[in-house]
Amino acid sequence: MDNIFEKEFTRDTIFLDRNLITPHYTPKVLPFRDAHIKQVTGILANTLKGQKADNIFIYGKTGTGKTSVTKHVMEQLLNFASGKNIPVLGNYVNCRNHNSKYRVLIKIAKDIYPEENFLGFSAAFVYEKIVDFARKGKQLVFVLDEIDKVKDLDELIYGLTRSNDELQTGGISIIGISNNLMFKDRLDPRTKSSLCEQELVFPPYNASELTEILQQRSTIAFKPGTVDVSAINVAAAIAAQESGDARTAVMLLLRAGEIADTKDSKIVNDVDVKKAKKIVEEEIIFNMVSTLPEQQQLVLYAIAKLSLEKKPMQKITGETEEGILFSGEIYDEYCKISKGLKETTISARWYRQYINELEMYGLIYSTTSGKGFKGQTRLIKLGFEAHKIKNLIERELAG
Repeated sequence: MDNIFEKEFTRDTIFLDRNLITPHYTPKVLPFRDAHIKQVTGILANTLKGQKADNIFIYGKTGTGKTSVTKHVMEQLLNFASGKNIPVLGNYVNCRNHNSKYRVLIKIAKDIYPEENFLGFSAAFVYEKIVDFARKGKQLVFVLDEIDKVKDLDELIYGLTRSNDELQTGGISIIGISNNLMFKDRLDPRTKSSLCEQELVFPPYNASELTEILQQRSTIAFKPGTVDVSAINVAAAIAAQESGDARTAVMLLLRAGEIADTKDSKIVNDVDVKKAKKIVEEEIIFNMVSTLPEQQQLVLYAIAKLSLEKKPMQKITGETEEGILFSGEIYDEYCKISKGLKETTISARWYRQYINELEMYGLIYSTTSGKGFKGQTRLIKLGFEAHKIKNLIERELAG
Protein backbone atom coordinates (compact mmCIF):
# COMPACT_ATOMS: atom_id res chain seq x y z
CA MET A 1 0.00 0.00 0.00
CA ASP A 2 1.10 3.56 -0.68
CA ASN A 3 2.23 5.66 2.26
CA ILE A 4 -0.64 7.81 3.56
CA PHE A 5 1.46 10.96 2.98
CA GLU A 6 2.16 10.15 -0.70
CA LYS A 7 -0.94 11.95 -1.95
CA GLU A 8 -0.25 15.07 0.14
CA PHE A 9 3.39 15.13 -0.92
CA THR A 10 2.62 14.98 -4.65
CA ARG A 11 -0.57 17.09 -4.61
CA ASP A 12 -0.43 20.36 -6.53
CA THR A 13 -0.64 23.51 -4.40
CA ILE A 14 -1.17 27.21 -5.03
CA PHE A 15 1.49 28.08 -2.46
CA LEU A 16 4.97 28.97 -3.63
CA ASP A 17 6.24 29.17 -0.03
CA ARG A 18 3.56 28.87 2.66
CA ASN A 19 5.96 30.07 5.39
CA LEU A 20 6.04 33.54 3.84
CA ILE A 21 2.32 34.12 4.46
CA THR A 22 2.37 33.10 8.15
CA PRO A 23 2.38 35.65 11.00
CA HIS A 24 5.80 34.34 12.12
CA TYR A 25 7.60 35.57 8.98
CA THR A 26 9.27 38.98 9.25
CA PRO A 27 9.50 40.58 5.77
CA LYS A 28 12.65 42.45 4.78
CA VAL A 29 10.56 45.45 3.74
CA LEU A 30 8.11 46.86 6.31
CA PRO A 31 5.63 49.20 4.56
CA PHE A 32 4.27 52.26 6.37
CA ARG A 33 6.69 51.96 9.29
CA ASP A 34 9.58 54.07 7.92
CA ALA A 35 9.08 56.79 10.55
CA HIS A 36 9.12 54.24 13.39
CA ILE A 37 12.21 52.51 11.99
CA LYS A 38 13.97 55.88 11.74
CA GLN A 39 13.02 56.78 15.30
CA VAL A 40 14.26 53.50 16.84
CA THR A 41 17.43 53.64 14.70
CA GLY A 42 18.19 57.17 15.90
CA ILE A 43 17.87 56.14 19.54
CA LEU A 44 19.98 52.96 19.25
CA ALA A 45 22.69 54.67 17.17
CA ASN A 46 24.23 55.99 20.41
CA THR A 47 25.41 52.47 21.25
CA LEU A 48 27.72 52.56 18.20
CA LYS A 49 29.45 55.58 19.76
CA GLY A 50 30.03 53.73 23.04
CA GLN A 51 27.11 55.46 24.76
CA LYS A 52 24.06 53.95 26.46
CA ALA A 53 20.91 54.30 24.36
CA ASP A 54 17.72 55.57 25.97
CA ASN A 55 15.29 52.90 27.09
CA ILE A 56 12.32 52.60 24.73
CA PHE A 57 8.75 51.58 25.47
CA ILE A 58 6.82 50.51 22.36
CA TYR A 59 3.10 49.84 22.52
CA GLY A 60 0.11 49.41 20.24
CA LYS A 61 -2.43 46.76 19.30
CA THR A 62 -1.46 43.28 18.11
CA GLY A 63 -0.35 43.14 14.47
CA THR A 64 0.78 46.76 14.13
CA GLY A 65 4.43 45.90 13.42
CA LYS A 66 6.02 46.52 16.83
CA THR A 67 8.04 43.30 17.02
CA SER A 68 8.85 43.24 13.29
CA VAL A 69 10.23 46.79 13.34
CA THR A 70 12.24 46.15 16.52
CA LYS A 71 13.74 42.90 15.20
CA HIS A 72 14.55 44.55 11.85
CA VAL A 73 16.37 47.50 13.48
CA MET A 74 18.19 45.22 15.94
CA GLU A 75 19.39 42.96 13.11
CA GLN A 76 20.71 45.98 11.21
CA LEU A 77 22.38 47.37 14.35
CA LEU A 78 24.15 44.12 15.23
CA ASN A 79 25.26 43.49 11.65
CA PHE A 80 26.73 46.99 11.42
CA ALA A 81 28.42 46.72 14.84
CA SER A 82 29.89 43.33 13.97
CA GLY A 83 31.26 44.61 10.64
CA LYS A 84 32.92 47.58 12.35
CA ASN A 85 34.06 45.50 15.35
CA ILE A 86 32.06 47.69 17.75
CA PRO A 87 31.15 45.97 21.08
CA VAL A 88 27.34 46.13 20.82
CA LEU A 89 25.28 43.05 21.66
CA GLY A 90 21.53 42.47 21.55
CA ASN A 91 19.24 39.97 23.22
CA TYR A 92 15.60 39.17 22.45
CA VAL A 93 13.38 37.74 25.20
CA ASN A 94 9.77 36.65 24.69
CA CYS A 95 8.35 37.34 28.14
CA ARG A 96 5.39 35.13 27.47
CA ASN A 97 7.82 32.21 27.75
CA HIS A 98 10.12 33.85 30.31
CA ASN A 99 7.58 35.47 32.62
CA SER A 100 9.55 36.29 35.76
CA LYS A 101 12.60 38.37 36.66
CA TYR A 102 14.64 35.20 37.27
CA ARG A 103 13.66 33.57 33.96
CA VAL A 104 14.45 36.73 31.99
CA LEU A 105 17.86 37.08 33.64
CA ILE A 106 18.66 33.37 33.05
CA LYS A 107 17.70 33.70 29.36
CA ILE A 108 19.96 36.73 28.90
CA ALA A 109 22.88 35.20 30.83
CA LYS A 110 22.72 31.91 28.87
CA ASP A 111 22.86 33.86 25.61
CA ILE A 112 25.87 35.97 26.55
CA TYR A 113 27.66 33.13 28.37
CA PRO A 114 26.67 30.15 26.14
CA GLU A 115 29.16 27.76 27.75
CA GLU A 116 28.06 28.36 31.33
CA ASN A 117 25.10 26.87 33.23
CA PHE A 118 23.23 29.26 35.54
CA LEU A 119 20.43 27.00 36.72
CA GLY A 120 20.34 26.89 40.50
CA PHE A 121 22.18 30.18 40.96
CA SER A 122 20.38 33.10 42.59
CA ALA A 123 18.89 36.00 40.61
CA ALA A 124 21.43 38.32 42.29
CA PHE A 125 24.35 36.18 41.05
CA VAL A 126 22.97 36.03 37.48
CA TYR A 127 22.32 39.77 37.51
CA GLU A 128 25.93 40.48 38.56
CA LYS A 129 27.24 38.26 35.73
CA ILE A 130 25.25 40.30 33.21
CA VAL A 131 26.50 43.59 34.67
CA ASP A 132 30.10 42.25 34.64
CA PHE A 133 29.70 41.50 30.93
CA ALA A 134 28.64 45.10 30.23
CA ARG A 135 31.46 46.39 32.46
CA LYS A 136 33.98 45.18 29.85
CA GLY A 137 32.96 48.14 27.69
CA LYS A 138 30.02 46.48 25.93
CA GLN A 139 26.71 48.15 25.11
CA LEU A 140 23.90 45.64 25.73
CA VAL A 141 20.39 46.10 24.30
CA PHE A 142 17.69 43.82 25.74
CA VAL A 143 14.38 43.51 23.86
CA LEU A 144 11.61 42.39 26.23
CA ASP A 145 8.65 41.44 24.04
CA GLU A 146 5.23 41.13 25.74
CA ILE A 147 6.90 42.78 28.71
CA ASP A 148 3.58 42.97 30.59
CA LYS A 149 3.74 39.19 31.12
CA VAL A 150 6.63 39.50 33.64
CA LYS A 151 5.17 39.02 37.12
CA ASP A 152 7.84 40.96 39.07
CA LEU A 153 8.55 43.48 36.33
CA ASP A 154 9.17 46.47 38.62
CA GLU A 155 12.09 44.64 40.27
CA LEU A 156 13.52 43.52 36.91
CA ILE A 157 13.38 46.94 35.22
CA TYR A 158 14.55 48.88 38.26
CA GLY A 159 17.52 46.52 38.74
CA LEU A 160 18.65 46.56 35.09
CA THR A 161 18.26 50.30 34.62
CA ARG A 162 19.99 51.17 37.92
CA SER A 163 22.91 48.95 36.94
CA ASN A 164 24.11 51.75 34.68
CA ASP A 165 24.95 53.78 37.78
CA GLU A 166 27.61 51.15 38.60
CA LEU A 167 29.17 51.08 35.11
CA GLN A 168 32.15 53.26 34.24
CA THR A 169 32.23 51.78 30.76
CA GLY A 170 29.53 49.88 28.86
CA GLY A 171 25.79 50.15 29.36
CA ILE A 172 22.48 48.34 29.45
CA SER A 173 19.44 49.55 27.48
CA ILE A 174 15.94 48.08 27.37
CA ILE A 175 13.29 48.01 24.67
CA GLY A 176 9.94 47.00 26.16
CA ILE A 177 7.11 45.95 23.82
CA SER A 178 3.47 45.58 24.87
CA ASN A 179 0.09 45.08 23.17
CA ASN A 180 -1.61 46.51 26.25
CA LEU A 181 -2.28 50.21 25.74
CA MET A 182 -2.95 50.78 29.47
CA PHE A 183 -0.08 48.65 30.75
CA LYS A 184 2.29 51.43 31.81
CA ASP A 185 -0.37 52.80 34.18
CA ARG A 186 0.29 49.76 36.39
CA LEU A 187 4.02 50.39 36.71
CA ASP A 188 5.68 51.76 39.81
CA PRO A 189 6.52 55.47 39.18
CA ARG A 190 10.28 54.71 39.38
CA THR A 191 9.97 51.92 36.84
CA LYS A 192 7.82 54.05 34.55
CA SER A 193 10.31 56.93 34.54
CA SER A 194 13.26 54.64 33.77
CA LEU A 195 11.57 52.41 31.16
CA CYS A 196 9.65 55.10 29.29
CA GLU A 197 12.56 57.42 28.46
CA GLN A 198 11.37 57.24 24.85
CA GLU A 199 7.88 56.08 23.86
CA LEU A 200 6.58 54.92 20.49
CA VAL A 201 2.95 54.22 19.68
CA PHE A 202 2.22 52.00 16.67
CA PRO A 203 -1.19 52.86 15.15
CA PRO A 204 -3.42 50.27 13.45
CA TYR A 205 -3.16 49.92 9.66
CA ASN A 206 -5.99 51.19 7.46
CA ALA A 207 -7.59 49.21 4.60
CA SER A 208 -5.39 50.62 1.82
CA GLU A 209 -2.22 49.93 3.83
CA LEU A 210 -3.33 46.37 4.56
CA THR A 211 -4.11 45.88 0.86
CA GLU A 212 -0.54 46.83 -0.07
CA ILE A 213 0.90 44.60 2.68
CA LEU A 214 -1.13 41.63 1.41
CA GLN A 215 -0.17 42.31 -2.21
CA GLN A 216 3.48 42.28 -1.18
CA ARG A 217 3.11 39.01 0.76
CA SER A 218 0.98 37.25 -1.87
CA THR A 219 3.59 37.77 -4.61
CA ILE A 220 6.23 35.88 -2.61
CA ALA A 221 3.99 33.27 -0.92
CA PHE A 222 1.66 32.21 -3.74
CA LYS A 223 2.29 31.04 -7.28
CA PRO A 224 1.73 33.77 -9.92
CA GLY A 225 -1.90 34.40 -10.83
CA THR A 226 -3.40 32.28 -8.03
CA VAL A 227 -4.69 35.09 -5.77
CA ASP A 228 -7.68 37.07 -7.00
CA VAL A 229 -7.67 40.82 -6.34
CA SER A 230 -11.05 40.41 -4.64
CA ALA A 231 -9.49 38.06 -2.05
CA ILE A 232 -6.88 40.65 -1.09
CA ASN A 233 -9.44 43.48 -0.95
CA VAL A 234 -11.87 41.52 1.24
CA ALA A 235 -9.11 40.28 3.62
CA ALA A 236 -7.81 43.85 3.98
CA ALA A 237 -11.30 45.26 4.55
CA ILE A 238 -12.19 42.66 7.20
CA ALA A 239 -8.91 43.18 9.09
CA ALA A 240 -9.20 46.99 8.90
CA GLN A 241 -12.77 46.91 10.18
CA GLU A 242 -11.97 44.49 13.00
CA SER A 243 -8.70 45.89 14.34
CA GLY A 244 -6.28 47.27 11.75
CA ASP A 245 -4.19 44.19 12.47
CA ALA A 246 -1.79 43.03 9.73
CA ARG A 247 -1.51 39.64 11.43
CA THR A 248 -5.26 39.10 11.02
CA ALA A 249 -5.09 40.12 7.35
CA VAL A 250 -2.19 37.74 6.69
CA MET A 251 -3.89 34.87 8.51
CA LEU A 252 -7.10 35.42 6.51
CA LEU A 253 -5.18 35.05 3.26
CA LEU A 254 -3.26 32.04 4.57
CA ARG A 255 -6.40 30.17 5.68
CA ALA A 256 -8.20 31.17 2.47
CA GLY A 257 -5.29 29.67 0.52
CA GLU A 258 -5.57 26.45 2.51
CA ILE A 259 -9.32 26.30 1.83
CA ALA A 260 -8.68 26.77 -1.91
CA ASP A 261 -5.99 24.07 -1.80
CA THR A 262 -8.32 21.61 -0.05
CA LYS A 263 -10.87 21.83 -2.86
CA ASP A 264 -8.10 21.75 -5.53
CA SER A 265 -8.96 25.25 -6.72
CA LYS A 266 -6.38 27.14 -8.76
CA ILE A 267 -7.50 30.54 -7.46
CA VAL A 268 -7.98 32.08 -4.00
CA ASN A 269 -11.08 34.29 -4.14
CA ASP A 270 -13.20 36.45 -1.83
CA VAL A 271 -15.53 33.53 -1.00
CA ASP A 272 -12.54 31.60 0.41
CA VAL A 273 -11.60 34.62 2.53
CA LYS A 274 -15.13 34.90 3.94
CA LYS A 275 -15.06 31.18 4.83
CA ALA A 276 -11.69 31.70 6.54
CA LYS A 277 -13.03 34.55 8.68
CA LYS A 278 -14.59 32.36 11.41
CA ILE A 279 -11.48 30.16 11.69
CA VAL A 280 -9.18 33.17 11.98
CA GLU A 281 -11.41 34.99 14.47
CA GLU A 282 -11.20 32.02 16.82
CA GLU A 283 -7.42 31.77 16.42
CA ILE A 284 -6.99 35.50 17.09
CA ILE A 285 -9.20 35.42 20.20
CA PHE A 286 -7.37 32.40 21.64
CA ASN A 287 -4.03 34.06 20.96
CA MET A 288 -5.26 37.24 22.65
CA VAL A 289 -6.45 35.36 25.73
CA SER A 290 -3.16 33.49 26.06
CA THR A 291 -1.19 36.75 26.01
CA LEU A 292 -3.19 38.37 28.83
CA PRO A 293 -1.42 38.82 32.20
CA GLU A 294 -2.26 36.00 34.59
CA GLN A 295 -4.45 38.10 36.90
CA GLN A 296 -6.49 39.32 33.94
CA GLN A 297 -6.84 35.72 32.76
CA LEU A 298 -8.26 34.87 36.18
CA VAL A 299 -10.86 37.66 35.88
CA LEU A 300 -11.86 36.35 32.45
CA TYR A 301 -11.88 32.80 33.84
CA ALA A 302 -14.30 33.89 36.58
CA ILE A 303 -16.60 35.36 33.91
CA ALA A 304 -16.47 32.16 31.80
CA LYS A 305 -17.03 29.93 34.85
CA LEU A 306 -20.04 31.92 36.09
CA SER A 307 -21.46 32.08 32.56
CA LEU A 308 -21.56 28.27 32.51
CA GLU A 309 -22.85 27.82 36.06
CA LYS A 310 -25.36 30.61 36.54
CA LYS A 311 -29.01 30.25 35.64
CA PRO A 312 -30.48 32.79 33.18
CA MET A 313 -31.05 36.17 34.83
CA GLN A 314 -34.69 37.09 35.46
CA LYS A 315 -35.79 40.69 35.09
CA ILE A 316 -38.55 42.31 37.11
CA THR A 317 -40.66 42.11 33.93
CA GLY A 318 -40.43 38.30 34.06
CA GLU A 319 -38.16 38.03 31.01
CA THR A 320 -34.95 36.01 31.27
CA GLU A 321 -31.56 36.55 29.66
CA GLU A 322 -28.66 34.10 29.55
CA GLY A 323 -25.01 34.87 30.30
CA ILE A 324 -25.65 38.18 32.05
CA LEU A 325 -23.51 38.69 35.16
CA PHE A 326 -23.25 41.36 37.84
CA SER A 327 -19.83 43.00 38.12
CA GLY A 328 -19.77 42.42 41.88
CA GLU A 329 -20.41 38.69 41.68
CA ILE A 330 -17.61 38.34 39.11
CA TYR A 331 -15.19 40.08 41.48
CA ASP A 332 -16.23 37.78 44.35
CA GLU A 333 -15.73 34.72 42.13
CA TYR A 334 -12.35 36.03 40.95
CA CYS A 335 -11.21 36.53 44.58
CA LYS A 336 -12.26 32.96 45.42
CA ILE A 337 -10.36 31.53 42.41
CA SER A 338 -7.29 33.67 43.05
CA LYS A 339 -7.07 32.67 46.71
CA GLY A 340 -7.58 29.02 45.77
CA LEU A 341 -4.53 29.26 43.51
CA LYS A 342 -2.60 31.14 46.26
CA GLU A 343 -2.24 34.15 43.96
CA THR A 344 -2.20 37.78 45.08
CA THR A 345 -5.69 39.25 44.72
CA ILE A 346 -5.99 42.58 42.90
CA SER A 347 -7.98 45.46 44.41
CA ALA A 348 -11.50 46.40 43.28
CA ARG A 349 -9.98 49.44 41.52
CA TRP A 350 -7.64 47.30 39.42
CA TYR A 351 -10.46 44.84 38.80
CA ARG A 352 -12.49 47.64 37.18
CA GLN A 353 -9.46 48.56 35.07
CA TYR A 354 -9.13 44.94 33.91
CA ILE A 355 -12.83 44.84 32.99
CA ASN A 356 -12.37 48.02 30.91
CA GLU A 357 -9.41 46.44 29.10
CA LEU A 358 -11.24 43.15 28.44
CA GLU A 359 -14.07 45.16 26.91
CA MET A 360 -11.61 47.19 24.82
CA TYR A 361 -10.19 43.92 23.45
CA GLY A 362 -13.72 42.79 22.53
CA LEU A 363 -13.63 39.78 24.87
CA ILE A 364 -16.62 40.97 26.93
CA TYR A 365 -19.49 43.42 26.66
CA SER A 366 -20.74 45.59 29.49
CA THR A 367 -23.64 47.94 30.12
CA THR A 368 -25.26 49.70 33.03
CA SER A 369 -28.40 47.93 34.25
CA GLY A 370 -31.53 49.72 33.16
CA LYS A 371 -35.24 49.09 33.05
CA GLY A 372 -36.28 45.67 34.30
CA PHE A 373 -33.40 45.21 36.77
CA LYS A 374 -33.50 45.97 40.46
CA GLY A 375 -30.95 48.61 41.40
CA GLN A 376 -28.18 50.21 39.34
CA THR A 377 -25.08 48.13 38.56
CA ARG A 378 -22.74 47.12 35.74
CA LEU A 379 -23.84 44.08 33.76
CA ILE A 380 -21.25 41.99 31.93
CA LYS A 381 -21.53 39.34 29.23
CA LEU A 382 -18.82 37.16 27.69
CA GLY A 383 -18.23 37.80 23.99
CA PHE A 384 -17.31 34.21 23.09
CA GLU A 385 -18.24 30.64 23.95
CA ALA A 386 -17.71 30.23 27.68
CA HIS A 387 -16.53 26.62 27.65
CA LYS A 388 -13.85 27.38 25.03
CA ILE A 389 -12.52 30.37 26.99
CA LYS A 390 -12.60 28.39 30.25
CA ASN A 391 -10.74 25.41 28.76
CA LEU A 392 -8.13 27.65 27.13
CA ILE A 393 -7.33 29.49 30.37
CA GLU A 394 -7.17 26.22 32.31
CA ARG A 395 -4.52 25.03 29.82
CA GLU A 396 -2.63 28.31 30.15
CA LEU A 397 -2.65 28.17 33.96
CA ALA A 398 -1.58 24.53 33.96
CA GLY A 399 1.36 25.35 31.67
